[in-house]
Amino acid sequence: MNPLLLSAYTVTTCLGRGLDATRKALRDGQSGLVPCAFETVQLDTWMGEVSGVDTEKLPESLARYDCRNNRLTQMGLETDGFADRVREAIARYGKTRVGVFLGTSTAGILQTELAYRRRDPETGALPDDFHYRTTHNSFSLAEFTRDYFGLEGMAMAISTACSSSAKVFAAAARQLELGTIDAAIVGGVDTLCLTTLYGFASLQLTSAQPCRPYDAARNGISVGEGAAFALLERCEQPAPGSVLLLGTGESSDAYHMSSPHPEGLGAKMAMEAALRSAGLSASNIDYINLHGTSTPANDAAEGKAVAALFDQRVPCSSTKGATGHTLGAAGAVEAVICALTLTDGFLPGSPGTENVDPAIPVAYLLKTREGKVSRALTNSFGFGGSNCSLILGVAK
Repeated sequence: MNPLLLSAYTVTTCLGRGLDATRKALRDGQSGLVPCAFETVQLDTWMGEVSGVDTEKLPESLARYDCRNNRLTQMGLETDGFADRVREAIARYGKTRVGVFLGTSTAGILQTELAYRRRDPETGALPDDFHYRTTHNSFSLAEFTRDYFGLEGMAMAISTACSSSAKVFAAAARQLELGTIDAAIVGGVDTLCLTTLYGFASLQLTSAQPCRPYDAARNGISVGEGAAFALLERCEQPAPGSVLLLGTGESSDAYHMSSPHPEGLGAKMAMEAALRSAGLSASNIDYINLHGTSTPANDAAEGKAVAALFDQRVPCSSTKGATGHTLGAAGAVEAVICALTLTDGFLPGSPGTENVDPAIPVAYLLKTREGKVSRALTNSFGFGGSNCSLILGVAK
């Protein structure tokens, strides 16, 4: 593929709001995980919650979209000057030429959970003020974002579990290559809700401790929430130091509804496809941001795939020990983290991980260290075998 410019990007997680808060936390090896105290949830687990979401107010003209997910969407859009950069792009290209490609897993499902508490005791009807289309619906955040900027063109929501907001980069890249659009808002937003917290607990995938990716004693995830966005544009002569999307790779191994292929088949296929897309070899990658959810099966499978392609040469880490697993937002969150490694010259460590599993032969980073990164690969793998790898680089 032809490289695409990330002309603006932003991230908000439990580490804080914006790039500065994120880079500081990653450099300092901090984690934003806290014991679960969300809503009425009673689980012995840890989570990553973004502060200030409940007090965020949507414009009156967009009040029909009000839910936790779209409030966090607005917070993300209005961070790091991202919304201003989008408006500049709209002025350059027009309202029909800027696309919207966003990923999520549960969107505004919390709004439905809250509405069910207020059902009519006789008929069971949901309250009149509940609007599925603009809240719970997976397309809600894409439609909200399009309306937020007054856009009139292509808009898409992708919901493929934890690969959702990585796959949007690939979808947008295809449309930019085809010439159907001139710029794309890509990213993902997922927020805490009872369904994901209790759901992952019922699958015995949550941990009673902060998650420990790739640790020998890892035993489950810490559910988080987050919002991350990037503005993709064509650019024939990017300025030195600019961040570029160099390649995308997707696969679907369909091995199992909730478990990865034990040999990491789909993961390996996605990484190989990303390398082909970028015209690179494994030796060209300087850092890998692993999917690294901290479950025994996921980390072992991904580790086998990484070892098969990269041996132990390429330093890698999972940053979910810092942010928690932001589910449908994880792909975009970790793509922006890779952008920071490219521009700031550091390789993030893995808060919570103490003893790397000796059965996984990868060059895993426990602590953040300085280092030049010219090309970074990030992995995002979802339930059902939906896999996506992205390669980002810095212009010279």
